[in-house]
Amino acid sequence: MSVTSHLQELKKKHQHLSTTVEQMQRSPGVDDLHVANLKKQKLRIKEQITRLSSQPH
Repeated sequence: MSVTSHLQELKKKHQHLSTTVEQMQRSPGVDDLHVANLKKQKLRIKEQITRLSSQPH
């Protein structure tokens, strides 16, 4: 997988997690632990995106 396609996949995953977290936070009785785990995943993906974006292609 090329770096560009990998970055695109990571960005899709990050966007999906963002949407999921937003929806969950609007729902009553949301599982705060699950939301926190999703936010951690989102952060790890964002860090990967940043790291890969800063590398020369």
